[in-house]
Parts: sequence; C-alpha cells; structure tokens
Amino acid sequence: MLKTQSESTHINRPYALGESSQSAVSWAAVIVGAVIAAALTIVLITGGSGLGFLAVSPWQNSGVSGSGIAIGTIAWLLVTQVIAYGIAGYVTGRLRTKWTDVRGDEIYFRDTAHGFMVWALSTIVGFVLLSSVAASIISGTTQAGATLAGASVEAVGSATGSAAQNNDDVFSLDYYTDTLLRPKNPGEMDNKQDNRKEISTILTRSILQGELSTEDENYLVSVIAQRADISETEARARLQQISDRAKQAVAKLETQAREAADDARKAAAIFALWAFASLLLGAFVASFAATIGGRARDL
Repeated sequence: MLKTQSESTHINRPYALGESSQSAVSWAAVIVGAVIAAALTIVLITGGSGLGFLAVSPWQNSGVSGSGIAIGTIAWLLVTQVIAYGIAGYVTGRLRTKWTDVRGDEIYFRDTAHGFMVWALSTIVGFVLLSSVAASIISGTTQAGATLAGASVEAVGSATGSAAQNNDDVFSLDYYTDTLLRPKNPGEMDNKQDNRKEISTILTRSILQGELSTEDENYLVSVIAQRADISETEARARLQQISDRAKQAVAKLETQAREAADDARKAAAIFALWAFASLLLGAFVASFAATIGGRARDL
C-alpha cells in the first residue's frame, strides 16, 4: 500500500509537532532571576568588603598582607559568582513555564538558555547602573598612573621641596640649596641677602632641562662664593657636586615612581583577568543551575 506524503513525513519526523503560538522565553522568570542575582551580588560584596576592612590593620606587621588581601578578594569574587548565580539560575529554572509538548533535549536547552539570559541581563544592568562609578574609577586610576609615571620631576624641583622617603634621608630641593650656601664656619652669623628661593628656581630649571646654562652657572658660582665665603673654584666644585647629588636623587625618585606605576598596572591587569574569569564562571553556574531547577520543576 502506498503511503501518503503526510504519513511519510510523520514517520520520518516522529517528533514533529505543531508550532506553538507562545514564546519559549519566560521573561518573568528571567527578570526575577536577574534581580535575585544582582541583590545577592550586592549583599555578598558588601559582606566581603566588611571582612576585608576587618583583616586590614594600619599597624605595621599586623593584619593580613597586601598579597593576602588580593588573594582573598579574588576568592570572594569567585564565591560571590557561584552563590549569586547558582541561586538565581535555580530559581529561574523552577519558575520557567513548563512545556508538556517538548522533548527532553529541547527542554534542557531552554533551561540552559534561561540561565544564561539571567546572567547576561544582570551583568548588563549592573554595568549600566555602575557605569558612572566605573568611569570615575578608571579615570582616576589612569590619572594616578600617569602622574606616577611622570616621575613628578616638577613637583620634586619646586621651591618648597617635596617629600619622598629615602632610608633616613628626606629628599628636598631646599636641602641642596642650603648645602650650596653653607659657610665654612657654621658659627658665623649670616646677614647677607637670602638668595635661597632664586637658587632653588635655577636648580629646578636645570633639573628639568637636564643641564645648567653657562650664565646660570657663573651666577650661582658668584653667589655661592659670596654667601659661603669660599673661592670661586671651590664654589664651582661644590655646585657641580651638589647638582649631581640632586639629579641622582630625582632620578631615583623617578625610578621608584615608575616601579610603583608598573606594579599598579600589573595588579590591575591581574584583577581584570580574574574578574573576567569570574564572569565566565557566573555564566556557567547560572546556566547549569537553571537546568537543575528545570529538572526539579518537571518532577
């Protein structure tokens, strides 16, 4: 007996069913799951911040070290993703509309998709709500890194001096100015004109430009010889020696600033990579938990 075309098609596609007029996406369940994920994330991050503040101590050799804080932050971020998206995905799977005319593998896919949508929606909404804060943080970090990388030569060479700890020595340009004008006999009263500000300005300009002009050098030699009551030969030798010391101090400070900026860059990169990994973990947990919730729903 010849089979009709419709019968043949039905035999070749045993699972073919009529197309449903309803969408396979349960947006209500997705939105509820996204809200739960966002709320739990805020709660857990707030709790983690409190634990972090308790672990930190302003006293030396007390409290958790910086590396310990970093490891703890990353671990808590991962735990937050697992808990928040695990619960949110499971709830979404349980709340999703139950389909009675869909085969098992399709139900599994839909549950997985709903869990993934929960993660995607909560992540997008979270980034949108925190965009202004994140932008200010990124801007501030970039600005701070640029300031550190710049080595603050101008600030170091300012007339008022700057503070940068170097063992037991505190670097200040005023110190080098006083050294240039130091008299042979410290007991002598110095009633001569105070040229310290002018000399500091000249030294600052020489450090910024990398060299001292002949005109400025001759002027400084004359002032140093007069103020310190030494010969011009001794004044020139003192000027060269003190200028070299000041440049070395500024170069060391610049190196330290660049190293600090590089350490900050590496720390930011490591944290960004771990944050990326935690987001992927959250997507996986939400999708998997939704399938568990879906199976519990269909029991």
